[in-house]
Amino acid sequence: MSQRPRVYPFTAIVGQERMKRALILNAIDMRIGGVLIRGERGTGKSTAARALAVLLPEIDVIADSPFNDDPHRPDTWSDIVRERYGNGTQPPVEKRRIGFIDLPVSATEDRVVGTLDIEKAIQQGERHFDPGVLAAANRGILYVDEVNLLDDHVVDLLLDSAAMGINVVEREGISFSHPARFILIGTMNPEEGDLRPQLLDRFALSVEVQGIQDAADRMEILERHIAYETDPQQFYEEWTPAEQELSERIAAAREIVDDVTYTKRDLYTIASLTSQWQIDGHRADLVILKAARAQAAFEGRTQINNLDIMMATELAIPHRLKRGPFADAKVDMSSLADQIDQTSSEWGEGEEAGEPDASADESAVKKKVNP
Repeated sequence: MSQRPRVYPFTAIVGQERMKRALILNAIDMRIGGVLIRGERGTGKSTAARALAVLLPEIDVIADSPFNDDPHRPDTWSDIVRERYGNGTQPPVEKRRIGFIDLPVSATEDRVVGTLDIEKAIQQGERHFDPGVLAAANRGILYVDEVNLLDDHVVDLLLDSAAMGINVVEREGISFSHPARFILIGTMNPEEGDLRPQLLDRFALSVEVQGIQDAADRMEILERHIAYETDPQQFYEEWTPAEQELSERIAAAREIVDDVTYTKRDLYTIASLTSQWQIDGHRADLVILKAARAQAAFEGRTQINNLDIMMATELAIPHRLKRGPFADAKVDMSSLADQIDQTSSEWGEGEEAGEPDASADESAVKKKVNP
């Protein structure tokens, strides 16, 4: 690995496995749609987010692009890069570490999406775009601490971009677009207020984190932080092999995630789960499928299984459950595996009863999720 900032290593974080898994899955496939981490202060939320940015492998970018345009994906290029190199000219390419953009809660819409210089466009006929936060975050990490305190309209803009992967700015009939695909990480302390249900649903994954109570684990946390504060460089070097291994696993998973397939039985299992829990809309179904494919890729496989679906469901469902005065809005995750196995077996029973042919399910109808 090349020299990295002396942040606390991702692999040195004790416990909080679901939080780390949610971050890793988004790192493998940014199309999942981000993660909301909810928990009290001092539980490692911001530490994990910053550590992920350092962990991730470098990416190829077009050197003179302020948007980190991907030289291998001309279909996603910004208007500026398309005008420069759309005629077949080979763009200059360089390696660049992904960005970690920290968005303040006071951010305005113009600061987030960028601005068009209308006066220059009218007087000189030139489109001049001043990039915003979404431009800097493209292909990187956009971190929002205390996201529940951010203006709802700005949160909507962030979530729209995270879902669509593009930012379009229009003023007075003039428009400009650039790619805006990023890992959106929002953190919050529920004691300081919650997000509206509509915004909660827009976060693909959600994790509740709590302080670790096991005495041995707390002692391990204490010892590691003392070692880190005493000599950050030495501490990081001790964890470099583990960081290197995880970084390489993420890079390898990114290469195969688009090749991970699924069957109709898998779709039926996912749809049955979200139906049983009365989840509104279909966003959760898509998130579970994408996260399951990322989990399979992380394990080096190109076919999802029930365990992948279970692990994805643990992260995609809890914050989407209906809340009421007599409901605790929790899923019994201990019985989730049995529930998935039962639901999956129902597909085979349906076939025997004259339902759609499952033989086609297991062979000819393996498909991929569109980007």
